[in-house]
Amino acid sequence: MSRELTRLYRALAADSDERVLPAPDRVRRRADRRARQRAAVGALAVAAVIAGTAAGTRLVLAAGPDVAPQPAATTGSPSPSPTATPSAPPSRTTPPPSARTPDAPPKTSARPPAVSPTSIPDRAFFTLAAANDTGIGNAFIPGPVLPALCGATPGEEGIVTRRARSLAFKLTDTPKGYVPDGSYRNSITVYRDGRADDALAELRQAVRDCPTQPGSEGGEGLTSTQRLLPDAGYGDESVLFETRRPATDYEGAPTVKEVVRLVRAVRIGNVVTVLWEQGWEGTSSPRSQVDRDSRRAVLAIRDWLR
Repeated sequence: MSRELTRLYRALAADSDERVLPAPDRVRRRADRRARQRAAVGALAVAAVIAGTAAGTRLVLAAGPDVAPQPAATTGSPSPSPTATPSAPPSRTTPPPSARTPDAPPKTSARPPAVSPTSIPDRAFFTLAAANDTGIGNAFIPGPVLPALCGATPGEEGIVTRRARSLAFKLTDTPKGYVPDGSYRNSITVYRDGRADDALAELRQAVRDCPTQPGSEGGEGLTSTQRLLPDAGYGDESVLFETRRPATDYEGAPTVKEVVRLVRAVRIGNVVTVLWEQGWEGTSSPRSQVDRDSRRAVLAIRDWLR
C-alpha cells in the first residue's frame, strides 16, 4: 500500500471519529417533520387546483354557451388529454324546453260567433225620404213576407224573431194629395248564427224552382212568372227577383199589359230584411225607388246592430 493511500485512510478515520451519530428517536422526529411538510405542500397544491377549476366553471356559466371553458392551471408538466368535440350551441330562435307550452291551444284568426238580437225595435226599420213620405205612416200587421213560390217556404228555419210592416210611398214628382205610387211589405228577420245565409240560398233555389206560379195575387186564374235578377252592393249579400203577371181591366189603361213586382232580400250578418214592393191599384214597381229604399233599409239595420 502506498503512503498516500495510507494517509487518506487515516484522515477518513479521524473525520469519522469526530462525527457522532444522532440518537434513534431524534432521527424518527426529523423524518416525521419532513413527512408533515410534504403532506402540507401536497394539500396546498390540491386546494389550488380545486380553486382554479371552480373559477373556470363560474366563468363558463356566466359567459353562456358561446364561451369555451379555459383549462385550469396545474403544477408540473401537463399530461396529454384527448381533444373533445364541442357540441353545437342551441339555436337562439328555438325557445328552451321550459318556455314551451305544448298543451296550449293553437292560435286562430277565426272570429267568435255573432250574437243574434232577440228583439227588433222600431228604429231597426228605415224611414222614407221626406220627398217620398205620403204621410200615411206604416202599420205593423201580420202576414206573409214573400210572394207565393209554388208552395216553398224559404227562410222559415232557424228564426229567432221577426217583425213586418206595410207602408206606402210616393215618387218625388207626385204632388201631395194624390194616391201613393206604391207600397212595401217590409220585414226584418233575425236568424240563429249561420242560418241567415241559408235563408237566402233557399230563396234563390225557390225562385229557380218556380218559374211560373198559377193563381197569384191580383185575380183568379192569373199566372205569374218569376226570375232572378243580377244584384250586388247591398249588405253582405242580396237576392233580387221579379214577378210578372197580366194586367186586369181594373188596373189601368189599355196600354198597361202586365204588372211587375220587385222583391229584394238583403242579409246583414244574422239579419235579413225583405222589401216586397206590392204596388198601389195596379202600379208596377219603380226599380230606382226600390234601390234607394233598399240602401236606406241596410243603413238602418247597421245603425241598429252597432
